[in-house]
Formats: sequence, C-alpha cells, structure tokens
Amino acid sequence: MKAIVYTQRGGTDVLRVVERPIPEPAPGEVRVRVRVSGVNPTDWKVRQGLTAIGEMGEQVPNQDGSGVIEAVGEGVDPARVGERVWLWLAAHDRPHGGTAQEYVVLPERHAVTLPEGASYELGAALGVPALTAHRCLTVADGGPTRLAPGALAGCAVLVAGGAGAVGNATIQLARWAGATVVTTVSGPRKAALAKAAGA
Repeated sequence: MKAIVYTQRGGTDVLRVVERPIPEPAPGEVRVRVRVSGVNPTDWKVRQGLTAIGEMGEQVPNQDGSGVIEAVGEGVDPARVGERVWLWLAAHDRPHGGTAQEYVVLPERHAVTLPEGASYELGAALGVPALTAHRCLTVADGGPTRLAPGALAGCAVLVAGGAGAVGNATIQLARWAGATVVTTVSGPRKAALAKAAGA
C-alpha cells in the first residue's frame, strides 16, 4: 500500500510517499480502507515541530479520516466489515497510525459509523473538531451530558472563533440542541461561514 510519511520536522517538503505492507488488526482493532484523510491543525503543527511529541522516527500524519472497515481483530464484531466509518485520533500514540495511507489500523472505538447519505468528505471533517465541540457543550455544571434536540433550549452559547473547524461544529451542534448561538470572528468572510452554520 502507499503511505505518506515524514522523518524530520518541516513543511510539506518533508513528506514522501513510500510502499508498506497492509497492516493486520490486533485484538480490539479494525482495519479501514481510507477514502478521505482529514488534516487538522495539530497534524501540521506536529510535523513543523510546533507541538512537542516524543521520539521522531517515521510518522504517518493525519488524525482524522473516513473509509470502510475491511478487516477486524479478535473481539470485534465481524458484522462491522463493510461498514462506512469516520475516524478520530488515528495517529494518537501510534506513529504509523495516521490516515495519510491507503489502510489504517486503529482501536475499534475510533471508527464511528458514517450514516448513509453522509459523504466521506464530511466524515473526514468530523473527527477531533466534532468531538471537541461536543465536549465543550456537555461539560458545564448543570448542563446536559448528552446532546439531543432541545437539550440546550433556553441557553445562550458563546462560540469563540466560529469559522474554525471546532467553532463551526460547536455552532451547528448547539443550534441543533436548541441554543441561541453568538460567535466571534475576525472578518466578513468568516462571519458568513459562522452565520451559515447557525450563529
């Protein structure tokens, strides 16, 4: 299979394509044929050396993505084979686990069902930003622990940076849960993005 890797810090010029064997899932893992790989700020910040990580070694970038489960490890329901999924934190503590490769192996819980009708592009955009947005809306004292329609009815939510990935997802989730949403942005183009999301 083809994989994108880097072995030193830097810009996109340090990325290279290599051939590797297709990985096999260990117990509790799934192997996903990646359809779309998502790039988050943490991905390029780590590559550029702006975020501290352990030993360098060879890294496969990109935490999030989407695809289809092609194999499962021991302890995983075989009925998941063929399931469309979105992926999150694929490379966390796994230097060869990023989604910038044709196949990725990761813990089963990091492969979430992607509903029919949802594009692979949408799935790859969810990942860490959507999980962070959900967490922001469910940790306040007295607030809901789960989001559902009406869970935030009567609440006002302030979203800093409503045009970014996390902010945009927060706006959409908060509106879906019934909140009134106010946001901050740095210009008219970003204001249009936040408004389109529901602010």
